[in-house]
Amino acid sequence: MTKRFKRIRTIVLIIAILPAIYFSLPKYAQTALIYQKVGIDDYPIFHNRTVETAEAQEWKTNEIATELKLDKETLKKFDELQTIAYLLIKDGEIIFEQYWDGYGTESLSNSFSMAKSIVSLLIGAAIYDGFIKSIDQPISEIIPEFNTSANKNLKIRDVLTMSSGLNWDESYGSLFSTTTEAYYGKDIKNLIYGLEVVEEPGKVFKYLSGNTQLLALLVENATGKNISEYAGEKFWKPMGAVNEALWCLDNKNGTEKAYCCFNSNARDFARWGQLVLNQGVWNKDTLISPEYITASTKPVEHLQNTNGEDVNYYGYMWWIQHVNNWEVPYMRGILGQYVFAIPEENAVLVRLGHLRSKTYTNHHPDDTYLYLETAKKLLDEYKKIYYEGE
Repeated sequence: MTKRFKRIRTIVLIIAILPAIYFSLPKYAQTALIYQKVGIDDYPIFHNRTVETAEAQEWKTNEIATELKLDKETLKKFDELQTIAYLLIKDGEIIFEQYWDGYGTESLSNSFSMAKSIVSLLIGAAIYDGFIKSIDQPISEIIPEFNTSANKNLKIRDVLTMSSGLNWDESYGSLFSTTTEAYYGKDIKNLIYGLEVVEEPGKVFKYLSGNTQLLALLVENATGKNISEYAGEKFWKPMGAVNEALWCLDNKNGTEKAYCCFNSNARDFARWGQLVLNQGVWNKDTLISPEYITASTKPVEHLQNTNGEDVNYYGYMWWIQHVNNWEVPYMRGILGQYVFAIPEENAVLVRLGHLRSKTYTNHHPDDTYLYLETAKKLLDEYKKIYYEGE
């Protein structure tokens, strides 16, 4: 038998075996292999539920906005990270806005884990509305499936602060991780109800998307409404979102992928940051307790991470960045989706795109520093022009 014939036989065998291997995989793994890689435009491959709007409240655009530009070096860096939107709002007015690659003011794209911050706000809203007693209420009082010997003492606070101790596999590269199954699977509730507390809650910070999904199911049980409906009623309508958002579901008429997959645009995403700046108040209406906003956006320094470091960078599903003498709470998604609230400047910064830095400084992707430093330059230039014009 010649070497060439052996090679051909081996190739034929592999081709014959591959379909058998593929069809032996769980359905979610088959779907993951088909799509290979998550992206900001994934929402058409899923069923979606609409987060409804009411009367639109357009952002005003400051006349100085036309005078502010990004320099060539910054534009090059933005292009390398495949930025699609960069929006800066100060004092409730747009002072800089730019889009790339055909995206614009009404383009929908995936929030990814920015949705975690939204779910945190929904917990605060449910407490404010009286559906939940407090963040120290046991999960098992609202979700009967968690009334087990392992889970019955788990508190909302532990889940909010990513210290639940649940046995969720957060791996993004594994075909068989819980996170992969949550993204491409068809029964996310069953996935969550199968979790167990395996480490003492309230001690160690460990970032788990399952924590957010559990809180979303808790909101649903407590309010009697799915989270898209409740988010629309409590926030999207009162905040004057211009465009309806889409929240991806696990199946038709199913459950929201709450830890990710809230699809909107830069201008409407910015409303979440403005709500934080307003301490939960919108047009003189209190949508959520200011005390909850304050607590959510302060570091949970009583916790340590798996490296034994104090957690001075995370609150109730909001990241906290320290740069330019600013303390900046922000929303963060895996491909570089960000909404930064900058209290010192009464400003909101939104960046959307396809990539983020692979390197980190103080637990923050390095590109966050780029966007915030760029915002500072724009704000300084804006103030210079503004005051010279007086």
